[in-house]
Amino acid sequence: MLVVTLLEALELGLIYSILALGVFLSFRTLNTPDLTVDGSIVTGAAISAVVCTAAGDLDPSVQGIVCILGLVLSFLFGMGAGAITALLNTKLKIQPLLAGILVMLGIYSINLRIQGKANINLSSRKTIYSMMDDAMGGFQWSSIVLGVIIAAVVIILMYGFLKTRLGFALRATGDNEDMVRAAGISSDRMKLLGLSVSNGLVGLAGGMLAQYQGYSDVGMGTGMVVIGLASVIIGEVLFGTRSLMQRLIAVALGAVVYRMVIGVALYLGMPPTDLKLVSAVIVTIALAMGMMGENFSLWKKKSRGGDKKNA
Repeated sequence: MLVVTLLEALELGLIYSILALGVFLSFRTLNTPDLTVDGSIVTGAAISAVVCTAAGDLDPSVQGIVCILGLVLSFLFGMGAGAITALLNTKLKIQPLLAGILVMLGIYSINLRIQGKANINLSSRKTIYSMMDDAMGGFQWSSIVLGVIIAAVVIILMYGFLKTRLGFALRATGDNEDMVRAAGISSDRMKLLGLSVSNGLVGLAGGMLAQYQGYSDVGMGTGMVVIGLASVIIGEVLFGTRSLMQRLIAVALGAVVYRMVIGVALYLGMPPTDLKLVSAVIVTIALAMGMMGENFSLWKKKSRGGDKKNA
C-alpha cells in the first residue's frame, strides 16, 4: 500500500534529516562545499556496526547502553573526518572542494580498517531501534517515534548552538570571512569547528542508518552529499527560510520529502538502478525552483520600489 511506502520513507527520511542538517551547516552556514560527507557517513556506520557487534558478547542489560555509545562514537569519528578536511583547507591552503575529495578517498581505506571487511551484518544484534520496539511493546512504527525524538533533539541543540556568541561567529564566517578576521576572530578556527560539527552530524546519521538497516557497507556512502544537498534545497524552497528555527525544521522536512518522492517513484515501478538519476533530477528541479523563487522576490522588491517612486 502507498501509505505503508510513505511511512517507510518517513523512517529513512528522519535519519537523512540528521545528514541534511550536517550538510546545511557546511553548505549554507559556512558556505563551503564539502564532499567529505560521502566518507564520514560510512565512518559513522562502521563505528556503530562494530560497537553493536561487540555489544552482542556483553550482558543483555548493558547492550542497549553500548549501542547508544556507538552513536556517540559515530559522531566523534565523523567530527574527526571533518576536522581533517578543515585542516587541509586552512593549514595547507588546499581548496575546500579538493580537500573534501582527498579525505573522502583516503577515508575509504580507514573505513575498511574499522570494519575489517566490506560489510557487517547486524540483523541478530541489539540496536537502538530494537530497543525502542521493545519499549513500545512491538509497535510497528516505533522507529518513526525514535527518529522524531532524535531529530527534534538535534534541531534544538543546533538552534541553541547557532544562537550563542560562538554560533554567531560561525555564521558570520560563512557570510563574510574578511569581516570576521577584521573583528579579531579566527576564521580558520570557525571553519575547523563548523566542518567538524557538520561531519559529526553526518557520522551520527551513518550510525543510525547502520542500526536501522541492520548492516554497514563501505560503499553505502556514494551519493550521500547529493541527498543532503537535495534535502536542504527542497526544504528551503517548500518550507521557507524566515528564521533560523524555521530553516532548521525546513531542512529536516526536506529530507523527509525527498525520501517520500523516492519512495513513491519506487512504488510506481521505477527500477532501483535509476535511483541516482532520479536524485539528480530532483536536485535540478529544486535548484531551479529556488532560483525562480529568488528572482520572483527580487521582482516584487523592485515593483514595490517603483510604486513608491510613482507615488
